Amino acid sequence: MNHFSWIWNYLKKHIAMIILALFLLLLNSILVIINPYLSSILIDDVIYGQQDDLLVPILATMIGLTLFRTIIRYSYQVMFDSIGQRTLFKLRQDMYQKLNELDFDYFNHTRVGDIMARMTGDTEAVRHFVSWSSYNILESIIWFLTAIVIMGLINWQLMLALVAVTPLIFILAMNLSKESHPAFYEIRESFSRLNSMVEENIGGNRVVKAFAREEYEKEKFTRHNLDYKQRNLDSAKISQKYLPLLEFLASILNVITLLVGGFLVIRQQMTLGELVAFNGYLWMLNNPMRMIGWLVNDYQRFLAAAHKIRQLLYRKPQIPIKNDENTLELKGNIEFKQVSFHFSDDPSHNILTNINFSVNSGMTVGIIGETGAGKSTLVNLIGRYYDPTEGNVLIDGIDIKDYPVRQLRENIAMVMQDVFLFSNTITDNIAFGNPFADGEYIRNMAKIADADSFISQMPLGYDTIVGERGVGLSGGQKQRISLARALTKNPSILILDDTTSAVDMETEAKIQLELSRMTQTKTTFIIAHRISSVREADLILVLDKGEIIERGTHGELVEKRGHYYDVYQRQLGLEGVS
Repeated sequence: MNHFSWIWNYLKKHIAMIILALFLLLLNSILVIINPYLSSILIDDVIYGQQDDLLVPILATMIGLTLFRTIIRYSYQVMFDSIGQRTLFKLRQDMYQKLNELDFDYFNHTRVGDIMARMTGDTEAVRHFVSWSSYNILESIIWFLTAIVIMGLINWQLMLALVAVTPLIFILAMNLSKESHPAFYEIRESFSRLNSMVEENIGGNRVVKAFAREEYEKEKFTRHNLDYKQRNLDSAKISQKYLPLLEFLASILNVITLLVGGFLVIRQQMTLGELVAFNGYLWMLNNPMRMIGWLVNDYQRFLAAAHKIRQLLYRKPQIPIKNDENTLELKGNIEFKQVSFHFSDDPSHNILTNINFSVNSGMTVGIIGETGAGKSTLVNLIGRYYDPTEGNVLIDGIDIKDYPVRQLRENIAMVMQDVFLFSNTITDNIAFGNPFADGEYIRNMAKIADADSFISQMPLGYDTIVGERGVGLSGGQKQRISLARALTKNPSILILDDTTSAVDMETEAKIQLELSRMTQTKTTFIIAHRISSVREADLILVLDKGEIIERGTHGELVEKRGHYYDVYQRQLGLEGVS
């Protein structure tokens, strides 16, 4: 499917308005030929023919037609702009929906700035083409062909003299199109890089200030900004090479008309009125030639933008998400059968290798290991954020690939390692996974997460607006709100990825005690670096380089005096079995 067939899928929904707008455009193009014809009558019949009684009717008709054409032109311009805005709205809706369908793998390899460039600059380029360039291209074609026909009827010799220039204009236009296409594509890429750099700098502004690297970031921005400027200048140089020539050739038409037309009038092969009418139609030939360079640029801008947008829209998620309204309730029995996993861009390096274990509903599983051991990846497979490259993950005896993804995740709540809070009230953040939760239930969950005390001390309590990404809250406070959010969802499977790493030991002990009471009917996974976070778990998995090297309860692992025991001694300074 080419870009025009693709955009037509959006436009055809407004076919009635398009037909009306095209009708008005065609009507305007027909009416535009009348006034120059009336000018010829004014010269030949009124001035030279002394038919003074025709003067007022002709002038009134010309003025009336001009006003009528103005209304018609305004009407279809508004219609095309409305169609463009509606197309833009639907296009952004589809792009946002696609972003929500895409899985972790896409966002791991795509810059945020690139996505934002597609959602803003690229969509605007498409809207501009639909709202303005499309009807100007069509109008220019109609005017050009109509002018040739009408001029040929008036005087074919003068028409041929003008048309002789047009092949050169079209050759220049084709060369402009050929050279500008890669230039506009590079502009879109450069704009994407600039967006990514700015977004990253804003998100990491505290790190920049903490390391006093403002000057370095300014220099980096300058490099990206200069690159974007240079790409636009390169495009401008292409336009600079062709647009003046196109403008010059279009202006030559006036000279040809005056010279050749004057010669034909002198030789009485044309009347003066016919020459005036011919000159009146000249703009219908002249204007499209003047605009052709700008329209070619808009066309190439549209192609570059459509290419980038379609790359996103046609991207297929590795884990397809289908809508299924059936309610799914899981018990939480989980089994990993010979599971291995590697990322798509690095197939030679396994993140997980031959993982085998099973847990029953209501059990708590602790997972510990060095940084990079594959702990977070393992629990991500449970929520099917990735699919294993080998083996199977089963929940309640069924392969998770056989569950509808959204219904599967409805039964899972995950407190991720990278805590994210929305710029909204604390209540809305906690109730994000359960929008029907009432205030009392939200507060109870916050108490379990040991968040109620500090939330209540805030100026507006639970109605306090959290800054973007939780700005203004400490790491521990964000973790506790995130934990309350997961608990409020009341899932069958609860995954806590290093949830209490930013809180003190006393607070962690309180949270663990409350959690132990609440999670007796939930299958709970706790990823932690502290032994204290997992020592009460029913099963502890020790990961090293993507493999389970030890498993058992706290007491069993301490007795083995292996890797877990070494970590236990280093953290708590204890010897022997406690």
